[in-house]
Amino acid sequence: MSAHEPAADPQVVIYYHDDADRPLADHTDQFAWIGLLLSAAATQFRSDPMVFVAGNHLIYPVEGNAKLRQAPDVYVAFGPRKGDRGSYRVWEEGGVFPQVVFEVWSPNNRHQRMEDKRAFYERYGAEEYYIVYPDFPLHAEGWRREGGALARIPDMNGWVSPRLGWRFALDDGELTVFWPDGRPLPTPAEVAAARDAAEQRAAKLAAKLRELGLDPDAV
Repeated sequence: MSAHEPAADPQVVIYYHDDADRPLADHTDQFAWIGLLLSAAATQFRSDPMVFVAGNHLIYPVEGNAKLRQAPDVYVAFGPRKGDRGSYRVWEEGGVFPQVVFEVWSPNNRHQRMEDKRAFYERYGAEEYYIVYPDFPLHAEGWRREGGALARIPDMNGWVSPRLGWRFALDDGELTVFWPDGRPLPTPAEVAAARDAAEQRAAKLAAKLRELGLDPDAV
């Protein structure tokens, strides 16, 4: 906490809003990429109780200052336990600021607003910060912490996130992000299709069991 951020007065009740007070996305491409990154991170770390993943979710870095906040499109925090939260309050999470932060550019964004966000994430402890630009040419920018600052990653093509293990590939106006095992991250449409296929297989199996006079719920 800096000299410009006084400690909370114990006699003053501070209300930390849980509503990010902004739409999740302004554009369909932006929404698709937010969904892709959020679902991929949540899937990758679904079995790790000490990784918290969220999107469009307010982060409060300083106790006693409810005006100082940001709601990244997607973030990943290593250390805090999984569980429901109305907002992410760093002082209640062992002082851990989310290490990986994603923002997805929309037509309503302004350069200065994105610079202000980067400065916020830099100041309070993000280790990796990425901006995805969904409009053609589809590309991404990235920064990683070096000392006390976020330094721009000079070439995102082939870059591997130290925390996530994801690899970014840029080719002829296209951006592909790969799992640590080399598979491309599934798009939201692919995730939905896989879920539908699994439900159809389960329904066919249940019907077959009923034909055999068996109770699907008992099998």
